[in-house]
Amino acid sequence: MMIVLVASAGLVIGLGLAFWPWPERVARHAARNAPRQAPPPEPPRTPDTLEGVLTAQLLAAEISRPQYTRAMERIAARDERRHPLSVPRDHRP
Repeated sequence: MMIVLVASAGLVIGLGLAFWPWPERVARHAARNAPRQAPPPEPPRTPDTLEGVLTAQLLAAEISRPQYTRAMERIAARDERRHPLSVPRDHRP
């Protein structure tokens, strides 16, 4: 019977210490439940390539689809003149 009383008293003391509102625990709980401020929204990114600018203009309905297609054709032709595609030779004997 004495073992049951000592075990019960130890259990009550252990639970009391575990759930006692210690000051640092209360402060941690208050900080965790404090309303959080949302970070400020990032400014919209601007495209840094010509293709990106054309796509943004197309999506914003500033240019039409045929205008977009012609502009992309001109960009492709300019790139072909500046950097022509060279196919490597076949080195098989």
